[in-house]
Amino acid sequence: MCGIIGIVGIEPVAQRLVDGLRRMEYRGYDSAGICTIVDGQLVRRRAEGKLANLVKELDGRPAEGEVGIAHTRWATHGAPTEANAHPHATAEVALVHNGIIENFKQLRDEMIAEGRKFESETDTEVVVQLVSRRIEQGMSPEEAMQTVLPRLRGAFALAVAFRQHPDMLIGARLGSPLVVGYGEGETYLGSDALALAPLTQRISYLEEGDWVVITREGATIYDKDNNRVERAVVHSGATAAATEKGNYHHFMQKEIFEQPTVVAQTLRSYVRQLERQVALPQIDFDLSKIDRVTIVACGTSYYAGMVAKYWFEKFARVPVDIDVASEFRYRDPVLPYGGLALFISQSGETADTLAALRHCREAGQTIAVVVNVPTSSMAREADLLLPTHAGPEIGVASTKAFTCQLAVLAALAAHLAVKKGKMDAAEEREVVEHLLEAPACLNAALDHDTDIKAMAHLIAPARDVLYLGRGPDFPLALEGALKLKEISYIHAEGYASGEMKHGPIALIDDKVPVIVLAPSGPLFEKTVSNMQEVRARGGQIVLISDAEGIAEAGEGCIATIEMPKVHPLIAPLVYAVPVQLLAYHVACVKGTDVDQPRNLAKSVTVE
Repeated sequence: MCGIIGIVGIEPVAQRLVDGLRRMEYRGYDSAGICTIVDGQLVRRRAEGKLANLVKELDGRPAEGEVGIAHTRWATHGAPTEANAHPHATAEVALVHNGIIENFKQLRDEMIAEGRKFESETDTEVVVQLVSRRIEQGMSPEEAMQTVLPRLRGAFALAVAFRQHPDMLIGARLGSPLVVGYGEGETYLGSDALALAPLTQRISYLEEGDWVVITREGATIYDKDNNRVERAVVHSGATAAATEKGNYHHFMQKEIFEQPTVVAQTLRSYVRQLERQVALPQIDFDLSKIDRVTIVACGTSYYAGMVAKYWFEKFARVPVDIDVASEFRYRDPVLPYGGLALFISQSGETADTLAALRHCREAGQTIAVVVNVPTSSMAREADLLLPTHAGPEIGVASTKAFTCQLAVLAALAAHLAVKKGKMDAAEEREVVEHLLEAPACLNAALDHDTDIKAMAHLIAPARDVLYLGRGPDFPLALEGALKLKEISYIHAEGYASGEMKHGPIALIDDKVPVIVLAPSGPLFEKTVSNMQEVRARGGQIVLISDAEGIAEAGEGCIATIEMPKVHPLIAPLVYAVPVQLLAYHVACVKGTDVDQPRNLAKSVTVE
């Protein structure tokens, strides 16, 4: 997800623009650039690769000026080159863009037919050309934006600078987030509150279709129909400290170790500890009338939803469908009117998931959202908002957001069961007691970090790794494989243990490590049976289990990772820790970029 920052300031802005981009590095990017207005000219500096390359460019060729825009780009249209890096500019207009312009080819062909020259392969350049043409025709910046915005199809957040108007910027959003920040004699634009954290805590969230003119005096906001509107100014609560690693080597490592704390603070919002009851936010609909749940998510959040499916069906006896958001709308799902559609997202801005949410809204579904950013688009459009309270997650590979999602989903499943009359007070107390044990069990799991680090070298040379699990541990196997792929670039797959004999077992040889997640309990014996099938074919097994499980089945494994003995309800939260740590330490052995793995963005705001 690209990052945008803009400043209309009272002192030079280049360094602050770069600092803002640095706070958004976690979003993922492959090029960066800034543009300032100096003596009536647009001064642009761009570089492919990391921000250090842009800083080097600015060291040699400074960009002065008190007004400017900046951008980190995650390539969609066009390779990650300097020519395709933002800002894009003409002699009159410079522009940065997060999102995608779906009808860019039609617009580009139109502009080329008029004789306009394009310098890049990007969809973004058509916007700057359209705006520039109108400025050249004598329109004001406001008039130009009013005529251009309705022509754009897709998703976008824009920040636009104008050569002839050096004391203002214009921003706009449709499908991609954009916030306005208010300072002392300065006004700001940013992709999120974190980008503006050191500059201001006073922000407004633009709504769908809004566009805004910012000057040193403040902001004038218009809706999609060009009516002047007011948007609430709120205290963001974002801090620059959120982007500091402290004593940790990587943000991912820091966020793994934050999990006991953030899961505890999340659970405090969803359980009454004295009464041992689940307590959800105020609900404006009758949860007992919900007869079907549809879960939609992407990536790691999808695997959290897969675990939740087990819980909803076991506790509440309510049938659950689960879909990958990018496929959901295109199979034309059958949605019973009045069903509950549950969306899970770290950012609350993922384009596929947001589009699926709006599809469900049109189909008469009640909308629930589990999200880590309570001011995000999904959060604002939900009937039931369930925040995860994980705090900003900087590492691209999700860790603490995942375990907090699981904590919220477990509480929601139990609450639904109570409302449906499928769980009595004693059973609810038992569930709450086990949930409250989770933070301490996460701490106990983290105590084995050194052991996991010591065996990471056994996995690092592999080209292929398999993960196995049964029941709720199957989604954990998928999540473990995803983590390893994301940050170590080793091909990995997760399978339900019983599916091995139906094809994947053909992959097994003595060069394929197999990670088995098998807490002792009702499914342990069957998982061990599948593990023995792997061992008989030369597979190199790493067993993740508790002391009882390792004592029974650990012999002959190349390594074992001991976890605390936990109730099956919280096993998915606890067993997330070793698969996260294993991926982390393998990536460190391989020397990859843990926090910003290649080709990945923190939140994908294009379909």
